[in-house]
Amino acid sequence: MFDFATLSKTLYSAVLSDTMDGMGLQSRAMQSFVRPLDDARVLMGRARTGLFANVYGLRDGENPYDIEMALIDDLGPGDIAMLACGGPTERIAPWGELLTTATIARGASGCVTDGLVRDVRHIRSLGLPVFHGGIGPLDTRGRARMIDRDTGVEVAGVRVESGDIVFGDVDGVVVIPLVHAAEVIDRALEKVTMENHTRDELRAGRLLREVYEKYGVL
Repeated sequence: MFDFATLSKTLYSAVLSDTMDGMGLQSRAMQSFVRPLDDARVLMGRARTGLFANVYGLRDGENPYDIEMALIDDLGPGDIAMLACGGPTERIAPWGELLTTATIARGASGCVTDGLVRDVRHIRSLGLPVFHGGIGPLDTRGRARMIDRDTGVEVAGVRVESGDIVFGDVDGVVVIPLVHAAEVIDRALEKVTMENHTRDELRAGRLLREVYEKYGVL
């Protein structure tokens, strides 16, 4: 449906946020504590949601990773693991090197979580875009468990449904509701063109107010 690789070279989170604001789709940018592990990475794809809850110990015979493994094993090209941990948190670290490796093997695009991540050196070396709510060494085992997947969740203040379009860069992460995605992307591409014209004319010495009155972007 969307050529994420091509779009991610042109779009950026700020222009998508501005576009959604203009359409009345506000509060679609995640809270600013969610940051990329690598500022140079850009992430765009379809959300695949996972919902975590705190636990306090393990039950006999329990596999605490059961639903989490099912989600990761079901990822496909263009999918992004969106892990809702109720962050900011100092307790839940759902992402590390092994999930990164499995995600790459599935051809998926990356991960966004408002929880913690660990194995940071290894993740950076693998090159997968990962956006996180903090860094810490704790395993989720006995502390948290994924209790549902592909359900509506809230990640860093933004409602996310599986299938929504996610874009992340150094400025932050925005989520486009799937029902509005085509219109948002078309309008954002138009805005990028207007911003490019604005930039060119400002460089040529035209006044900011004059250029704003002509193109209507700032």
